[in-house]
Amino acid sequence: CHQYTNRSCEECLKNVTCLWCASSGRCVEYPIRRVLPPADLCELRSARWGVCWVNFEALIIAMSVVGGMILIMLGVCCCCCCKKKSKKQVSEGPDKDDERAAREREKRRVRQEERRAEMKSRHDEIRRKYGTV
Repeated sequence: CHQYTNRSCEECLKNVTCLWCASSGRCVEYPIRRVLPPADLCELRSARWGVCWVNFEALIIAMSVVGGMILIMLGVCCCCCCKKKSKKQVSEGPDKDDERAAREREKRRVRQEERRAEMKSRHDEIRRKYGTV
């Protein structure tokens, strides 16, 4: 990388292990043990890596904004999905409850009719027995 010092940024960044410092015009090895280059090597606003038109400062800000937007969108999507699911359960709930209530009403009605028929037959038997028919 040192051989590209005092040349152009494009020439320096052809090698992906190199870092261009715009303020000093130096091309140096990127410190791979650290995520960000140290200030004594090159300031963030002067450091270029990968492309010449984006400095590290702008890259960090842009990545933070994009990451924040992604997190917000995920949160909104999760909330929307939860609300949709709860609405679906609420809308399904009364239908199932209504069906269950209708079945119970039908069963009660059938039992009541059976009791009425039973009572009528008993009353008819008693009437026949005492000759009041």
